[in-house]
Amino acid sequence: MADKAAAIVAGLGGAGNIEDIEACITRLRTEVADPGLVDEKALKATGAHGVLMSGNVVQVVVGPEADSLTDDIRDIMDA
Repeated sequence: MADKAAAIVAGLGGAGNIEDIEACITRLRTEVADPGLVDEKALKATGAHGVLMSGNVVQVVVGPEADSLTDDIRDIMDA
């Protein structure tokens, strides 16, 4: 799952672009510094069921693996 998390981080514009992330049932709810760096096509290529954007908030619909992906993404951000 770490590879998928890394691909999602890249799709969100890199670890430096992610200001906050939390799991919300089946979604990754993120706040990004620059929404222009978000690549919806790349996020969907990771297997995401959908991507919702509103301002700096990006929700990536990933299904029941949201919690474990959030943990993996936080590990990447902390590295």
